[in-house]
Amino acid sequence: MCVDYTDLNKACPKDLYPLSSIDRLVDGASGHALLSFLDAYSGYNQIMMYPPDEVHTSFITDRANYYYRVMPFGLQNAGATYQPESNNKGVKLYSNNLYSGY
Repeated sequence: MCVDYTDLNKACPKDLYPLSSIDRLVDGASGHALLSFLDAYSGYNQIMMYPPDEVHTSFITDRANYYYRVMPFGLQNAGATYQPESNNKGVKLYSNNLYSGY
């Protein structure tokens, strides 16, 4: 299923959070004895929606109406929300790929 959030995205102000420099990430990875690389395919689903905003993610199926309680893909500010959340956990992130060095 795919929900088109074009109208919602137009109504929301864009939060700017800069994408990490790939050169800095590569330089930061050197010197660690152990590196873990992951693809954060479902990473957005780990971030809870602000409860009053859940209704804005609603969609209709043949069986019922639903809304997201976690951040779905397709929202304009999903990346700008996900990036600092990951950085605060000590994980370095580039797009949806992340690594942690030990």
